[in-house]
Amino acid sequence: MKKSPFPAEDPLYPSSDGQPLAENDWQLHAILDAVAVLDVHFEERPDVYVSGDLLIYYEEGEPRQCVAPDVLVVFGVPRRRRMVYKLWEEGKTPDFVLEVASEDTWRQDEGPKRTLYAELGVREYWLLDPREEYFEAPLRGLTLADGRYRPLPAKVEGGRRVFRSQVLGLDLRLEDGRLCFHDPATGKDLRTLRSAEARIAELQSRLREVDSLR
Repeated sequence: MKKSPFPAEDPLYPSSDGQPLAENDWQLHAILDAVAVLDVHFEERPDVYVSGDLLIYYEEGEPRQCVAPDVLVVFGVPRRRRMVYKLWEEGKTPDFVLEVASEDTWRQDEGPKRTLYAELGVREYWLLDPREEYFEAPLRGLTLADGRYRPLPAKVEGGRRVFRSQVLGLDLRLEDGRLCFHDPATGKDLRTLRSAEARIAELQSRLREVDSLR
């Protein structure tokens, strides 16, 4: 039998917890867009791993001790595809975690998950509420200090609150319910596939206009 090039499912540590990726389109697009833009942003870094809704097992031999962050970034591990993330094998806790609030998850995000991520040593924990239904602030960043999370400061630019992620080296803000990542090194926003396609279509339209005037 031909050996599969893909990793096998570990029956003790399954890759699915039976929960849906998202409960609505706002949550879904927030997760997918964040994973996509961060994955592209760090694509030249072989030591940066970006994923989403991936089960993290944090206690060997105890498969119930797991959590699946909506978005996670880990520095210092190989950039490769994984079925699950086992802390005792990887030797590294995620550095950045983002949870997107929904009706069924926001209480966990605010309570038990916040405690767990602090205990695991996640350096930055971010909470996003794209529909502004559950949290007092629709976007918050927390940084780990002395085993506890402290709120990251925000500055106001163009009437919007902007937060700096020291872990990612990026600025984060909400714009019409959409999470935007801004690279201060280039002065540009990181683009989603949809925004990139829209920009390409706009440039193509301008080129056609120029050609028609010649």
